[in-house]
Amino acid sequence: MLKIFELIGRYFMLMGKVFSRPEKAAIYRRRIVYEMESLGIDSIGLTAIISVFIGAVITLQMCINLDSPFIPRSLVGYATRETMILEFSSAVVALILAGKVGSSIASEIGTMRITEQIDALEIMGVNSASYLILPKIVAAMVFFPFLTILSILIGVAGGWLISALTGIMIPDDYVQGLLYDFKPYSIVYTLIKIAVFGYIITSVSAFYGYYAKGNSLEVGAASTRAVVVSSVVIMIFNLILTQILLI
Repeated sequence: MLKIFELIGRYFMLMGKVFSRPEKAAIYRRRIVYEMESLGIDSIGLTAIISVFIGAVITLQMCINLDSPFIPRSLVGYATRETMILEFSSAVVALILAGKVGSSIASEIGTMRITEQIDALEIMGVNSASYLILPKIVAAMVFFPFLTILSILIGVAGGWLISALTGIMIPDDYVQGLLYDFKPYSIVYTLIKIAVFGYIITSVSAFYGYYAKGNSLEVGAASTRAVVVSSVVIMIFNLILTQILLI
């Protein structure tokens, strides 16, 4: 238990360094654009592939399980839309990105730590925590919501595609369900969640990489711990944000 409190304390101390002593704005702008490409654009393919299949699977399962003349088939489109918006395209995509992006961040910063590149930055008078971590946090919080919107669109398109290709339901019924009782606040809710999850993924992963020590094996262990802890914290905040924003 004491070790947990020690880790939490070290994490907040690191975040204090990250959000203090900003370097030149021009340098940060360049690094933020670079991190957007590295963390966000490179994740578009993975997000799109997973989203289209999840949307298709949700549609198939709903069609199979709602086989009743008393239940309108348009409910399948409604359920697919709500599932993609409220949960999958924020929480599940965040867990996937925690594995891809989080491990990459922890490995990158951890390698810089054990090869003494971070020490060199400190000797030159650079706030290494802010220089290395803040652009990643900003890039993730700005770009991950775009990935979420993309995931929603591709997911519902995957549901429509599977209904059209298999004939398991009439595509027009599916579209009718997509348009039924749409609440714009649901989009706001999921974008707030993914922005918070983006902060969690980048900050927790950077924390474990920044304090890595030893050899290259320790970098791998730090990367693994970063993914596990990020995933657990995401699930905790998923519950908290749902309680605050929806109930």
